Amino acid sequence: MWDLADWHPYTRQALNWAVIAGSVLLCLLILPTRLPGMELLNTGPNWLLIWVVAWSVKRTVFQGAIAGLALGLIQDGMTAPDPSHALSLVVVGVMTARLQKQRYIKEDFISIALIVFGMAVVAETIMALQFSWQSLSDNSASRELGSIWLYHQQVALCSAILSSLWAPVLYYPLNRWWEQLQDIEQPQL
Repeated sequence: MWDLADWHPYTRQALNWAVIAGSVLLCLLILPTRLPGMELLNTGPNWLLIWVVAWSVKRTVFQGAIAGLALGLIQDGMTAPDPSHALSLVVVGVMTARLQKQRYIKEDFISIALIVFGMAVVAETIMALQFSWQSLSDNSASRELGSIWLYHQQVALCSAILSSLWAPVLYYPLNRWWEQLQDIEQPQL
């Protein structure tokens, strides 16, 4: 097969950008798709959240925030921009990068699934807070707040379960690719 180490650095960089863009595009296309086994109580996996976690787990806080912002704005463009998905994905990117996973959690599918589970709950809670804020400004708070938070429990749990179960499908190939590139870029001792 091809040896990436023999490729010109600019070609490897272009291929890396193509893998990043292609994986984001795949997540965007599969996000509204509801295939059998990918839906629970009308809720599917949050593919963009999984991508942000996969990206941020070994990167800086700034890189995690930028990835969350970019994907959140793209998701806002695909759906209603209010409440914003960007806020929740930025928080997910920052919190995931702050975990410093290499120090605290061993690298495996279970740890990624647990991180995705927790971040899905955080993201859905941020969305529920935004809905609650909108409800308070509409002066219909007493009736709507209860239904918002009841619905939030269902959505957060379903999204967290499905996203954590599907996380290795996206995380493993991306992580393997980025590790290969990192091994090539590091000078041999």
